Amino acid sequence: MSPRVRWILDEPEIHLGPDVIVPDLAGWRRTHLPQLPDAAAIAVAPDWVCEILSPSTEALDRVPKLRIYTREGVAHVWFINPRTHTLEVLRLSNGSWVVEASHDGDASVTAEPFDAVPLDLFRLWGRDAPEK
Repeated sequence: MSPRVRWILDEPEIHLGPDVIVPDLAGWRRTHLPQLPDAAAIAVAPDWVCEILSPSTEALDRVPKLRIYTREGVAHVWFINPRTHTLEVLRLSNGSWVVEASHDGDASVTAEPFDAVPLDLFRLWGRDAPEK
């Protein structure tokens, strides 16, 4: 998906049917959202979302928001937990979520849908590169 992604927005307001959600990050392929709307909110489901888990939002992110993402056909969801230094990569398959990968620590990993580009986990935790 990465070469075709045009928009990655932080905390976009998204209106999906009766629901208004605000993921921490969301991305749309250019074929899915050719240009950003002039309105304050977007009414097109993203192709990828990333939720940064906190004690106050984890239940909301994992249950009601994940149900909405399922209903709307969001292809990939990432859960980043800065307390446990973990990244969970979920992929929607036939209406159910498959855990594509779970990563932790400071490694350099690849994660769908951006698996063409390595992701240095230590950067997510605000750390310097690990010594080799």
